[in-house]
Amino acid sequence: MADIMKGKVAAITGAASGIGLECARTLIAEGATVVLIDRAKDRLEALCNELGERAKPLVVDLLNGAEVSGMLPSILELAGRLDIFHANAGAYIGGAVAEGDPDAWDRMLNLNINAAFRSVHAVLPHMIAHKTGDILFTSSIAGVVPVVWEPIYTASKFAVQAFVHSTRRQVAQHGVRVGAVLPGPVVTALLDDWPKAKMEEALANGSLMQPKEVAEAVLFMLSRPRNVTIRDLVILPNSVDL
Repeated sequence: MADIMKGKVAAITGAASGIGLECARTLIAEGATVVLIDRAKDRLEALCNELGERAKPLVVDLLNGAEVSGMLPSILELAGRLDIFHANAGAYIGGAVAEGDPDAWDRMLNLNINAAFRSVHAVLPHMIAHKTGDILFTSSIAGVVPVVWEPIYTASKFAVQAFVHSTRRQVAQHGVRVGAVLPGPVVTALLDDWPKAKMEEALANGSLMQPKEVAEAVLFMLSRPRNVTIRDLVILPNSVDL
């Protein structure tokens, strides 16, 4: 442990599993206090007991606009300040558009786009007032390369990328950095709807990454000198040809 995040406070959405949880573990190991945000109350409390006193649970339903917009006071009550906000929570839907379920698309789009943007809106004034901070998104390689088997998910991540690029330019003058980590396929619950044969093939040929590898990329982004912004960091398994 190098304590490179010592004294920092981070809040991470979707922190009860996958990339969010691994980012929380990594930042805590480097000295940060982390507010883990998720709707899974029992899971959050168990994880925070495991992770120690610098892990703080905050139960928020990200599909409830009022709860998202009101999260900042709870973060400050738990941790006293906020230096890093990681809009990580998301959902995945693949498949042919003609065979899709628009109601399922709505839920995914609300989480990947509306909830993420609203959560940044909730915390950004705090960072602007303090003239410093980091806003980070978990985006996807699908945000820069249209992926033929996941058009709706791809569209949601293109929206995230547009938000990152434009918002970064708005708030840079206030000392706030905005960036995105764009992983390729990662072993998380988001891939639960992959066909079994496709998942087995991907695991066998090394075309899936582990959440820890993404968390290490996030730590690199956050630990750059304040005069440097990593706007987009793409991380792919070697065998993915994109």
